[in-house]
Amino acid sequence: MLYSPKWSKAKKHLKSLVCDTLRSRVDFQVINYRRAHDQLGRAVITIDKVEKLSMCTITAERAEHYKEWEIRAHFDNYDFDDVENNISIQDEAHQQLKKEGIYGQYDFFFTLEQYFNSSIEDSLQSTDILMKILCLLDRRVGKRTLLKMKDSILTEHELVQEFYKLRCEAEKLSITA
Repeated sequence: MLYSPKWSKAKKHLKSLVCDTLRSRVDFQVINYRRAHDQLGRAVITIDKVEKLSMCTITAERAEHYKEWEIRAHFDNYDFDDVENNISIQDEAHQQLKKEGIYGQYDFFFTLEQYFNSSIEDSLQSTDILMKILCLLDRRVGKRTLLKMKDSILTEHELVQEFYKLRCEAEKLSITA
């Protein structure tokens, strides 16, 4: 599944939403593997040309497979004929991986679509790690909002905390207690 509309157009829109203090340092890349059966690859967020978040489809699908087996073993549920149950287990595995910060390229596109079609206020309320990262890079999130997040950010995933710290440093905000 290739991204539709064109990735170049979406990337331009995404870059236009990045705050001025980080615009030259942040980049988003989509790498598709033409010889892969589904032509999916990975999406990457880089800071100063260093990969901070790699959303590789192959890695995510492998992790999801193992997570499904963990769930099955935990519940001693190996009934592969129950389609509804299989879908439920797969969905649970996928949700657990997203909470761990493991994403596939398709997750990036899905979240990007939600991000583009939601208000920044709604996006900030999301529990999704990737959505929070996009919000922390967003120019519509001002210094006052960043300062208000100071305490709640401590309960977030380490990736979210890393991007929060990056944004605050770029904005020259003191966040130390």
